[in-house]
Amino acid sequence: MVSSVDRRAVIVGSGALLLAGHGSAKGAPMTSESVSDSPADLHDGWRVGSPAGHGFDPALLQDMRRRVADGRLDNVHAIIVARDGVLVYEQYAAGQDQNGLEPAKHTVFNATTRHNGNSMTKSVTSLLVGVALQRGWIKTLDALVLDYFPEYADVRTPEKSGITLYHLLTMSDGLDWSEFKPPFDSLGNMRGAKDAYRYVLERPAAAPPGHTYNYNSGATELIGAVLRKTSGKSLDVLARDELLAPLGIEDVEWNRQLPDGQPQASGALRARPRDWAKLGQLVINRGVWNDRQIVPSAWIADSIKPRNNGPGMFLYGYHWWLGRSFCRGRVVEWAGAMGWGGQRLMIIPDLGLVALVHAWLPNRMNLPETILLNEFEFILPAAMPS
Repeated sequence: MVSSVDRRAVIVGSGALLLAGHGSAKGAPMTSESVSDSPADLHDGWRVGSPAGHGFDPALLQDMRRRVADGRLDNVHAIIVARDGVLVYEQYAAGQDQNGLEPAKHTVFNATTRHNGNSMTKSVTSLLVGVALQRGWIKTLDALVLDYFPEYADVRTPEKSGITLYHLLTMSDGLDWSEFKPPFDSLGNMRGAKDAYRYVLERPAAAPPGHTYNYNSGATELIGAVLRKTSGKSLDVLARDELLAPLGIEDVEWNRQLPDGQPQASGALRARPRDWAKLGQLVINRGVWNDRQIVPSAWIADSIKPRNNGPGMFLYGYHWWLGRSFCRGRVVEWAGAMGWGGQRLMIIPDLGLVALVHAWLPNRMNLPETILLNEFEFILPAAMPS
């Protein structure tokens, strides 16, 4: 998740794209040493090509690669860049890995290494809501949330009775929730609660539904429960059947569970970097992959449309962050899935650009921020050569 609430949060959100790592494991697909080369064709559904062949300035990307090799960027594990549906840049590095709630350990990342998405998983959950609406499992986003949970009739109050699925998707449910922050850690309490859904629904109302943005992983867990109740499938099975398998994504792990054994909808998915990038390409393609409509086009459009004010100058869609960056005299609008510690999947429709970065930077946000501030370096400027 993104914790900063000032103007520089927008810079961090897109700036993490501009980092890269270097290295590969023995026996794993190697990253080319020159950006004039195309990434390896792993027969995983991606077409591959060179950056120069798709409108990038290779000199800027090569400079980034050298800086990584010199050790001036650390603990950034993977970066993937695609344009117009073609994978054009891929780089990996060794660093401290965060796996679930376990202590970080040293890992040599490569194309076959799964990586935490953390709250990027929320955007995956949003894609599944679009599928559920198309299938008729969910009839409308105006459905009242508590109607899906008759077992918790005792927590119903007039203030909470009006919360809808729309409010959950836009983080405007109005519940009193403090993610990671004093006076209490709502996220940690939910994960440790005997009944996580009851814990969320028992939070008192702090504002009327729809009036106030407040980042709430509990809202996503309620959405995950609704998906399970309406589809008859656990979230991991639903995601596999309706989203991941059609994208050719098979090597995944859900590494956090709620106390009832259900995978966490708000931040549990681990997948290979190229596979995370496929989800971004799916959004750019309005729900299509290899000529197959996987997620409804209208849902994709609605999801990355501003629905709420986020922190600082962010906007928020249906579990997608929205923002803009300034580069080469031009304002560039983007949508992104973001996760704690430097996980970023950014989509820039006007440039046909998908960029993914995986890192582990839980206590240090200045590095991606600093790199973005120089508009003459790295990925976004390379995609917009003067």
